[in-house]
Amino acid sequence: MAKQQARHDGRRSADLRKIEIVRKFTKFAPGSVLIKWGDTHVLCTATFEVGVPKWKAGQGTGWVTAEYDMIPSATPDRKRRNRKGIDGRAQEIQRLIGRSLRAVVDFETLGENTINLDCDVLQADGGTRTASITGAYVALCDAVRFGIRENYIPKSPVRDGVAAVSVGIVGGRTILDLDYPEDSGADVDFNVVMTAGGQFVEVQGTGEATTFSRKQLDGMLTLAARGIKQLNVMQEKALRRRIK
Repeated sequence: MAKQQARHDGRRSADLRKIEIVRKFTKFAPGSVLIKWGDTHVLCTATFEVGVPKWKAGQGTGWVTAEYDMIPSATPDRKRRNRKGIDGRAQEIQRLIGRSLRAVVDFETLGENTINLDCDVLQADGGTRTASITGAYVALCDAVRFGIRENYIPKSPVRDGVAAVSVGIVGGRTILDLDYPEDSGADVDFNVVMTAGGQFVEVQGTGEATTFSRKQLDGMLTLAARGIKQLNVMQEKALRRRIK
């Protein structure tokens, strides 16, 4: 069997980058996670708010919402702050984060309470949306624990885990977890969000430079599912870790 050619950073096709999930990273937010995903670093915070938006008031159910942005120095060229509202890309990503986390929350159990998720990219090297979703889930769980501790909710409304990863075809090879050089040169690029139970939440993909076959699509989804299983294990391990 021929030896598999290493990627530019030494990884094999099915390898994730090195990932570290640091809980309780800031002092005041009930859920605060710094997720280091290779050279992509995202601060994910979750706050628990009694009450819901006006359009949901009186229904007896809760809400989960997300915001996403990048600090000016997150990329090599300084990015201007969004003083007049977020740009289209950030808006699309924060909607994805919100949909992904809402998919695993029982709003009736949450009651008329809101969990706000803020994902701030400190350093970007590809995969900021997938890192945000994966880290935000852990922050969400910590915010839920806070809500139970403070007697705002009787039990956890979190029904399942959720994580996300990128997958694509680069130079004719299907690979997992694209960093920026791979993402910028990908023939096909996908972002896949799945629950820990193996259900798809969202699949975003496109042929950037070429088309792809059904066989290639199936291969990418299978590889993404394997990667997400690894991420689920990392999330649960982080949540079991005792924090002072």
